[in-house]
Amino acid sequence: MEFGSVAGEREYAALVRAADHLVVGLDFDGTLAPIVDDPEDARIHPDAGEVLVALAAQVRAVAVITGRPARQALDLGGLEGVGNAIGEAGRELFVLGQYGNERWSSTQRRVISPKPPRGIATFMGELPRLMRRAGAADAWVEEKGLAVAVHTRRLEDPQGAFERLLPVLSEAAKSHDLGVEPGRWVVEVRAHGMHKGAAVRRLIEELEARAFVFCGDDLGDIEAFKAIEELRGEGFPSLLVCSASDEQTALAEMADVVVPGPDGVLDLLRELTEDIRGARA
Repeated sequence: MEFGSVAGEREYAALVRAADHLVVGLDFDGTLAPIVDDPEDARIHPDAGEVLVALAAQVRAVAVITGRPARQALDLGGLEGVGNAIGEAGRELFVLGQYGNERWSSTQRRVISPKPPRGIATFMGELPRLMRRAGAADAWVEEKGLAVAVHTRRLEDPQGAFERLLPVLSEAAKSHDLGVEPGRWVVEVRAHGMHKGAAVRRLIEELEARAFVFCGDDLGDIEAFKAIEELRGEGFPSLLVCSASDEQTALAEMADVVVPGPDGVLDLLRELTEDIRGARA
């Protein structure tokens, strides 16, 4: 594992020592699952289940924190089966969907979700007109219940369509008191306050965690990185991992470790698992 700084090496050594109180948080798309043109075709890395089960046996808990609806992540990742195996080992898997607003866990095996935000239905009614105005009428719309995402990846000029859509959708979202989250050729509109940083903090408080690893790849993961950086300033051992891509570089600048996509993430988790085992031997 190559660290960006000596400080990163020290953080890693400290969280290995704190493994009994360590929570590992992971994004889904681009981190556990390769990015694909159609989000409905995404599937978790074939080795991920085995790696997560082995890791969970060594740490306090594992959490998948994703912008996808929790049920969708469970199905695409086969995570209910992974949760069964983790639960049998006396540990816990969390799946926090829609940036932490939906929750499933291996001990409470149903998705808990709030009501959709006010304004989202009206925004959806305006969306076709807004997409035509931005010259992106054929962008793919993903309705999530608590949010709506407009993907440009399938279009002939995905970057250009994204750049035209972002200001148009941002203006409309503001008029309905909704927030906007840009990502890798996707613009998501949702209620304010829905972000992964809040999800990380809730998990830490609930589980009384004393160390945290977070692996992500996109702009939606920045709030999680920021939350962990704040805790680090209070002496909280942590590790920020970027699953790198050519499409997005913002996280790489904040990360302690940059790895090559889902393959690199799983290699890092394997190494972490072995280092914890070795420290206990």
